[in-house]
Amino acid sequence: MSGKADPRAAGEGTTSRARLDRGRGALGPALELVHTGRAPTRAVLTAELGVTRATAGAVAAELEALGLIRVDARPGAAAGSQGRPSHRLAVAEDGPVALAAQVHADGFRAALVGLGGRIVATAPGCEVVDADPAKVLGSVVEAGAELLRETGRRCVGAGLAVPSAVAEPEGLALNPLHLAWPAGAPVRRIFAEQIRAAGIDGLAFAANDVNLAALAEHRHGAGRGARDLLCVATGHRGVGGALVLDGRLHSGSSGLALEVGHLTVNPDGGPCHCGSRGCLDVETDPLAFLTAAGREPGPEVSLLQQSYDLIRGHYGDPAVRTATETLIDRLGLGLAGLVNILNPDRIVLGGLHRALLDADPERLRAVVADRSLWGQSGGVPILPCGLDHNSLVGAAELAWQPVLDDPLGALA
Repeated sequence: MSGKADPRAAGEGTTSRARLDRGRGALGPALELVHTGRAPTRAVLTAELGVTRATAGAVAAELEALGLIRVDARPGAAAGSQGRPSHRLAVAEDGPVALAAQVHADGFRAALVGLGGRIVATAPGCEVVDADPAKVLGSVVEAGAELLRETGRRCVGAGLAVPSAVAEPEGLALNPLHLAWPAGAPVRRIFAEQIRAAGIDGLAFAANDVNLAALAEHRHGAGRGARDLLCVATGHRGVGGALVLDGRLHSGSSGLALEVGHLTVNPDGGPCHCGSRGCLDVETDPLAFLTAAGREPGPEVSLLQQSYDLIRGHYGDPAVRTATETLIDRLGLGLAGLVNILNPDRIVLGGLHRALLDADPERLRAVVADRSLWGQSGGVPILPCGLDHNSLVGAAELAWQPVLDDPLGALA
């Protein structure tokens, strides 16, 4: 018998290895398709990946074995559809989670977020933010660690949302204006140290809260399907903006892009923290709204909640209606300028801006169309954010990204 290897066997082995490599290379893209809801069935997954049914089936089986997705054992077809029914795909409800944390002027919150942007558990929010970021982040990580102990979930990593521009690559909070934190606080390093000290697995990340809101909305909310998405929001204090360009978050050369809060919308307006006057940051946030409505802010609930209560419960009050219209006009002027510069195909608004849009959508859209070149040529859809806790979901997206990039490597 010859000692030479059978060339056919060698060829078959090469083909098998090639198929295996293609399958492994497709794990990340496949998981992202299921994660973002773009592959509800194995047939759609096959088409989106551009692979054979056998490869798609193997990829789905591998992701299921990793505890990331579930494949319906009994194929089903949508009503009215033709052809062979396909196996339905969904994220695993009992799978791993990411620890998400958010700090803002009126407190902080921790949550566990699974694939699909689904919030699994939250810790009661704290309403006191210490001037020492290490104390605050220590408390929020402790709350997150307790959630992990209670649920018994595996953690893939942690993400932090802060109301400040976060400079890359150091992870410094450059301007936490509405917190008493020092400018340039190394929030990512502090957060990572607290995560390690708590014995939590995975990498730790930190980024600006509105950037993360935009990321979450683009993947799971009102921005899904947009190519160039502009997100503008005002939370408890101040105004932030973010841009998703061609499906990717645009953060600039060092993480500081799109500080839209410092667009001037009222030249005769009040002084801004940046040294200018009449910026969007101080003309369209909750404090500006309460002031315009002639209301003295109270200590019982957050400024944001007080603003919501006025718009939703007292819109018939002439002072409240006038204040709403005033802020809508200022916001519309700022959005029009951004439309002229960025030419987005969709705008989503969060926080108080979402409530302003709900109160009088036609007025806001008319201001933007009247003041923007591209608005006049066809109009830019302006929608309310679709997620209630989009900054938390976005913070979790940071921690999920290594898993989306390489499921096998991240979970090995």
